[in-house]
Amino acid sequence: MEVVAAENHQKPSVIWSSTDEVAEYKQILRVKRNIRYAIVGILLFIISAFSYGIYWLAYDMDRLPEGEYLTEATSPAGTYTVKAYRTNGGATTAFAIRGELVFNKQKRDPQNIYWNYREDQAEINWLDDDRVVINGHELHVPHDRFDFRRQN
Repeated sequence: MEVVAAENHQKPSVIWSSTDEVAEYKQILRVKRNIRYAIVGILLFIISAFSYGIYWLAYDMDRLPEGEYLTEATSPAGTYTVKAYRTNGGATTAFAIRGELVFNKQKRDPQNIYWNYREDQAEINWLDDDRVVINGHELHVPHDRFDFRRQN
């Protein structure tokens, strides 16, 4: 490969002496491109893992404390039962209420559907077999959730 000086401040042009040099140059460019893609992929993976870790630590409803059992109410057709628990975060935090949905007619694990801070009692009323009101928050079970951390 020979570099020829250009006039008038233009980029120097390259004169290839063989096709082997051209192939080698293209291979180097491919390797550099693949390295860039690998670095970007690794960075995206690290950012995604970090973001999921923050979500898991701060917002995952499956990690809520168990709490002290307060009350429960079964839906009119007996499909679901909502159990309420009061959690105590210690001397510097207020009580919180955790509502757990139990599936009476299906073999499924209970799901946390309600989590509210600064409450110490739970009032559970069923409107019908798929709608429940817990402390004034209406939920369509089994899909709706109330989590005070996600409220604006």
